[in-house]
Amino acid sequence: MVSSSEIAKKSIMLHKKLKGTILLGKKSRNLSIKEIQLIYTPGVAAVSKEVFDHPEKKFVLTSKRNNVAIVTDGTRILGLGNIGPYAAMPVMEGKAILYKQYAGITAFPICLGTTDKKEIIQTITAIEPVFGAINLEDIESPKVLEISKELQEKIPIPVFHDDRHGTSVVALAALVNSLALVKKQLNSVKIIVAGAGSAGVGITELLQFAGCKNLIVVDSTGAIYKGRRKNMNQYKNEIAAHTNPKREKGTLEDVMKNADVFIGVSGISNLVTEDTIKSMKKDSIVFALTNPEPEIYPPMAKKAGAKIVATGSYQFNNRVNNALVFPYLMRAILDHGIQKIDTKILYAAAIAVANTIPRKQLHYENIIPNVGNKNLQQNISRALKRFYKK
Repeated sequence: MVSSSEIAKKSIMLHKKLKGTILLGKKSRNLSIKEIQLIYTPGVAAVSKEVFDHPEKKFVLTSKRNNVAIVTDGTRILGLGNIGPYAAMPVMEGKAILYKQYAGITAFPICLGTTDKKEIIQTITAIEPVFGAINLEDIESPKVLEISKELQEKIPIPVFHDDRHGTSVVALAALVNSLALVKKQLNSVKIIVAGAGSAGVGITELLQFAGCKNLIVVDSTGAIYKGRRKNMNQYKNEIAAHTNPKREKGTLEDVMKNADVFIGVSGISNLVTEDTIKSMKKDSIVFALTNPEPEIYPPMAKKAGAKIVATGSYQFNNRVNNALVFPYLMRAILDHGIQKIDTKILYAAAIAVANTIPRKQLHYENIIPNVGNKNLQQNISRALKRFYKK
C-alpha cells in the first residue's frame, strides 16, 4: 500500500505541473471561416431566434443538456472540513474530470464566495439557464439538505446531491451484494449508520425504501431515537420517527453490539475499535466510508472478525466510492430528461450497479464493480428508463 504522505506529495506535484486539472474548450475540430459564420455571426442569430420561439429547443440547439454545475461553498470538503472555496477547487476539478472521462459530461466547478444559504440558492437559480443539472457538493449539513429541497422546487432541472444521492446508491449496491454473500436478508439484519449528515440521511432513506426494518443512526451525541431532545434538527427528527424500532440508546459502541452491518459516513477517522467489531454478529459487514481516512482500516476490521470490509478509498479492495455512481447516473438523468431525482430512481440505479458484477464473480473482496466498468452506463441507463415514468 502506498503511504498517504507519498500520495499527497505526488498529487501536489501533478497539480502544480498541470496548473489545475481541467480545460474547457470547443466541442468541434478547427473551424473554417464558413463554419465560424454559422456558429457566430451572422448565422447564430437564427439559432437564438429559434430557441426564443421554441424554448424546448434549448436542449437540442445548445449544450445545456450536457452541462452540469458542480456547486460548493467549501464548508465540508472531504475529511478536511470548512477549508473555503479556493481550497475546494482541486476537488471540484477532479470531479469534473470524472464526469468528462466516464460520461462525456461537461462539468463546471462553481466554488462560491459565500456560505449564506439564501445567496447560494439565488446564485444557482440565476445560473440555471446554462445547465442541464446541478450537482451540490461538499456543503455542510443540514444547510445543504435545505438548499437541495428549495432548489428542486424553484428550478426546472434536477438537483443532484452527491454526498446524499451518490453515496446512498453505492452503499446500497455494495450492501445488496454483501448480504447475498453472507446469506442474510436486508429486512432482518441490524444496521448501524454512523453519521447523520447528508450521507447518513441519504443512506437511511434509501435503505428503508429497500426494505430495511432495523436501522439505527448514530451521531456525536449517540443513538438517535424517538423522543431524544439533545442535538436534534428537522432531519434527525425524521430519522428518529422512522428508525430504531426498539429505541436503543447509548453510544456507538453500545448499539453496535449484535449488529450485522456497520456503515460509516461520520467524517471521523479511527472512530471504530477492534473490540467494537468483535461485538457484532458473526459474518459482519463493515463499510468504513469516510475519506481520506476511514473509521477503521480493513486489516483491523478483518482481524476483529468482520467477514466483508469496504472503504471509500482506492487503496483497498471493495471501493465503495460515489465516483462509481455520479458520472453514469447523471448521464442517464440528462439523457432521459429527468427533472427530479426521487428514491425510486436511486433504488433502480443501486440495483443496476449491484447487478453489474456477474453472480459468479462475487466474493468477499469483490462486492462492487470498478469505476471504469464499461457496463455501468448501459445498466444504469436501462434501469432508469424502465423504472422512471415522466
